[in-house]
Amino acid sequence: MEQNFELIHRTSFQSNSLLQLQQFCTNFMAKSPEKIFKSLDFTSLPEQSLVQLIKRNDLQMKEIEVWEHVLKWGLARNPTLLSDPNNWSENDFKTMENTLQQLLSLIRFFSLSSKEFLEKVHPFKNLLRRQLYEDLLKSHLDPISDPNNSILPPRKIGIEKIIDTKIVNLEIASTISKWIDKTAIVVNSKFDHLRELYLPYKFQLLLRGSRDGFTPKKFHELCDNISHTVTFIKVKGTEEILGGYNPIIWNSNGGWGKTKDSFIFSFKNNNVKDAIISNVTNDLAINYWNIHGPFFGDDIIIYASGGENTDYDCIWCKKNQYEKRIRDTEDRFSMDDYEVFQIIKR
Repeated sequence: MEQNFELIHRTSFQSNSLLQLQQFCTNFMAKSPEKIFKSLDFTSLPEQSLVQLIKRNDLQMKEIEVWEHVLKWGLARNPTLLSDPNNWSENDFKTMENTLQQLLSLIRFFSLSSKEFLEKVHPFKNLLRRQLYEDLLKSHLDPISDPNNSILPPRKIGIEKIIDTKIVNLEIASTISKWIDKTAIVVNSKFDHLRELYLPYKFQLLLRGSRDGFTPKKFHELCDNISHTVTFIKVKGTEEILGGYNPIIWNSNGGWGKTKDSFIFSFKNNNVKDAIISNVTNDLAINYWNIHGPFFGDDIIIYASGGENTDYDCIWCKKNQYEKRIRDTEDRFSMDDYEVFQIIKR
């Protein structure tokens, strides 16, 4: 059925007696939209099918892509319209609004970033209800104003598409991604929970302690000579998560790995609101040695005193090469688990 999806989909919507088949098609499209939009002439979708699809909370697409596909679908139904809305007349906007009237209210405009709103929505503002557009504008210009209660939440992206983890959630993965790309916003916006998570990277699992062991030798075997890695450490007996980002490679040759783009962090209770980020203050960001694990400056210390084939037994945090403390104490601790990922652009 998946190999002949276009035929199955078209047939299912030709009769109201094929509701289960319609549901199969909608479920498949929601879970794997990229397969459909690459193989299927998206603009041939019946309106009923498109409405069912973009109603879904679990549609695995970025909201900006949903909006762009809806516009493409509307333009295909009005071939006389130019693609550039700057050249549209008032009647052109009215024609397009009528075409999209069942779809516009299903787009989660508040999920979009300010850049996406400015570049992709603002040129089409005449398609939106005036109050909706003003509320959207206010959410970006006055982020501490109160949102109304009728705003649709962002879609639920499946964590398996982003990260295979036993330690963190998608909110933490999103926060780390913002810090890596230096897009974190300082303002405590009341619209943050309505914005789409920032997930430009896939976190590719390299090592999990509970699966691969807790020895330096295994760490270096699986992680050496790989750049752009993120480490998460779950502190035993607490709800603390510690870790760091290393944009350069790991190795076991001894000495320092120098970069100004590394940072370390801590979270409590798997909650991003209590996050601490600490950027490296000089370029002595990474400490290499064969008995070390993911050792950040002299700030996250992790090594095995018994040698590279033994489990880590010396783990603690202090402040040296990085700007802030990420723990209140310099006491040694044990880990429940730790994971190392390479980040890869999606």
